Amino acid sequence: MEEGKSIVLPCPRCGKETKPEGNPFRPFCSRRCKLIDLGKWVEGEYVIPSQDDETETEDQE
Repeated sequence: MEEGKSIVLPCPRCGKETKPEGNPFRPFCSRRCKLIDLGKWVEGEYVIPSQDDETETEDQE
């Protein structure tokens, strides 16, 4: 990477460009985006599928 240029990444929640250096909420742009994302995990809107989920689906058919 060239000197003087910092990395700018999009916030995974809102898409706003943000610099990860010195950002306590990274990869998010703000506390608000971080908490919204956490809330979606807690409410079950985001799930990571497991092999058990696939087995249960096959058993139900």
